[in-house]
Amino acid sequence: MTEPHELTAVEQAAAIRARELSPVELARHYLARIDKFDHQIGAFAAVARDAAINAAVDAERAIAEGVDVPPLHGVCTAIKDLNFVAGMPAAFGSAAFPGFVPDFDDNVTTLVRRANMVILGKTTTAELGAACYTETAVAPPARTPWDTTRSAGGSSGGAGAAVATGLVSLAHGSDSAGSVRIPASVCGLVGLKPSRGRISSGPLSGETTGLFANGVLARTVLDAATMLDALAVPMPGDPFALPAEPGFADRARNFRGRLRIARFATPVIPDVVVDGECLEAWEATSRVLEALGHHVEDIPNPFPPDVRAVFRTLFSTGAATIPLEPAQVGALQPFTAWLREQGEQLSAVQLTRAVTAAQQISRRVAVALADYDAVLTPTLAQPPAPVGHFRALATPEEEFDEQARFNPFTPLYNLTGQPAITVPAHWSRDGLPIGVMVAAKQRQEATLLGLAHQLEEELNWHMRRPPTW
Repeated sequence: MTEPHELTAVEQAAAIRARELSPVELARHYLARIDKFDHQIGAFAAVARDAAINAAVDAERAIAEGVDVPPLHGVCTAIKDLNFVAGMPAAFGSAAFPGFVPDFDDNVTTLVRRANMVILGKTTTAELGAACYTETAVAPPARTPWDTTRSAGGSSGGAGAAVATGLVSLAHGSDSAGSVRIPASVCGLVGLKPSRGRISSGPLSGETTGLFANGVLARTVLDAATMLDALAVPMPGDPFALPAEPGFADRARNFRGRLRIARFATPVIPDVVVDGECLEAWEATSRVLEALGHHVEDIPNPFPPDVRAVFRTLFSTGAATIPLEPAQVGALQPFTAWLREQGEQLSAVQLTRAVTAAQQISRRVAVALADYDAVLTPTLAQPPAPVGHFRALATPEEEFDEQARFNPFTPLYNLTGQPAITVPAHWSRDGLPIGVMVAAKQRQEATLLGLAHQLEEELNWHMRRPPTW
C-alpha cells in the first residue's frame, strides 16, 4: 500500500477531495516522520503539533461539508524560519532573538493559510539567511538525506532537507542569492525562484536591493507550480507587485512548443573551475532538451565581470538593514557579523551606485538574451559540500569567497529579477544529486515551468528516493 508521503502534493490533494485520504491522517503521518527522522537531518526549527492538527481538523470538516476547496486543501507544508507565523517561534537561525514569538503572519503565511494548507512548523535557515549552508548556533545542521555527512545547503536548508526526506510534501523557501535553488540542487528537488514581485515579501521585508524572493521547494514541477498559483497574489503595498496571473500549473501541464535555449557554464568569477559532474549534468540536460525538439545554443556568459562586486554590495546591505541592539549583534555568528559590518560601512551614495549598476547590468543582459526563451547553466559549480566545509575557513572573507566559488550562477538572477528554477536532472557516481538551472525572461514563469515539466516527464527524478525515505 502506498504511504501518504509517497504521493506528490497534487496527488495528496486529489485524494483528500475524493475522501480517500484524511487531512488529519496526513498531518499525523508527517508528524510521526518528523519524530523519526528530523534528528538525523536538522530540518525543523519548530514543530507546531497542536496548530497543525487543528488546521487539519478544519480541512477535514470542510471536505465533509462539501465546501468548494482550493487546489492544495489539506496538504501539509512548512514555513522557513525567516518568515513570521503568528504564535510560532521566530529565531531567524540566530541566538540573537531568544524567545521571540510574533503575533502576526507574514503575507506569504497568510496566503498559505488562504490555500487551506496545514503548516507543520518552521524550517531551519542559515543565520539571517546569509549563507549557502544551514549550520547555526540554535539548531542542528541541515543535512541532505542523500548523504548526511553533507550539507543540505542554504539558506533554506531545512526546507530542502524536509521535502527530500518526506517530512512534508512541499515547502516555502526564500532566495536572495540562490537560497531556494542551492538546497533544491543538493537535496534532489525542484526549486523555484519566481520573478521579482511575483510573491509578496511583506509586510516587513524591505525591497531596497530587489534581491529577495519567496519561492517553493518541491519534488515535482506541478507541485511547485500549484503552490506558486496559491502564493502569486498581489498584496497591498507591494512595491514590485506583478498582476495576478493564475493557472501556472495548468500551463505547465499543457506546455507545447519549441524553444530557443541559450546555455553557458563559464562563471563570472575568475579561476572558478566547474566540477566535471556538474558539467556532465549540464551537458546531459542539453541533449535531452534537444531531443525534445528545442534548439540549444552556446553563448558567452552575458554578465560583465563587475557583477560580482555589485552583487556583494547589495547582499551585504541586506544583512545590515535588520535592526539589532548591540547585545544582539554580539550573539551573531562570525560570518554574519562580518557581512553585516560590510554593509554598515557603505554610504548611501555607494548603495545608490550599486543599485544603479545592477539596473544597468540587468538591461544589458536582457538585450543579450532577447532572442532566447530560456538560459541553461549548472546550478552550482560543485557537488554537495560536507557539513562544516565553509565554517572551517580561517576568516569570514575567505568563507565568503569560497561560498561564491561554490555558487557562482544562482545570484545572477537575483540581481536581474528573472525567474529561475533548478531541477534534479542528474546524480553523481557517488549517488549525490546534481541540479541544473534554467532561467527565463522576466514574468515568464509559465515557460520556465512548462520546460521543467517536460524534463521531468523524460527523467522521472521524482521516482528516486534517498536512503531515509
